[in-house]
Amino acid sequence: MSIRPIRLYGDPVLTSRAAEIDTFDESLQRLAADMIETMHDAGGVGLAGSQIGILKRIFVFDCSHTQSALAGAIINPVWEPIGENMQRGSEGCLSIPEISAPTERYNTVFVRGQDVYGRPISMVASGLLARCIQHETDHLDGVLFLQRLEPELRKEAMQLVRESTWFNSDHTQ
Repeated sequence: MSIRPIRLYGDPVLTSRAAEIDTFDESLQRLAADMIETMHDAGGVGLAGSQIGILKRIFVFDCSHTQSALAGAIINPVWEPIGENMQRGSEGCLSIPEISAPTERYNTVFVRGQDVYGRPISMVASGLLARCIQHETDHLDGVLFLQRLEPELRKEAMQLVRESTWFNSDHTQ
């Protein structure tokens, strides 16, 4: 296993749609293990393939600190809301360091996909895990959480991005 570099806001890979995965082999299992190690090293609860420059529909998650036994990888995820209840909570992103903002998401979702061996998986998720599923699937569709913010909050968050040292070290103003 190895820790992979996380791509930061401004990298075009983060706004690109990831491709479906149809090969389930040892390299996919290694990729998932690397992603989990990278996510843990960065202190995150989720990480999508695009965040490490891999445009494949895979994300990993670990919400076990708040909900027991909720960690793993989902390949080719598809989710749908259960009910209309929404949650509003602070959301951040490993690809947009030091920035967080109140973001509205569905409170409960049903997700289906495959595990790293190609076996079908599905689950109902609420709270943080539901937020994580929506956030990471957005990454796989080339959507960043900043795009989900209310206009004024997005403006404030973008100002913080422009002022950040991590953004300015890779970009010119």
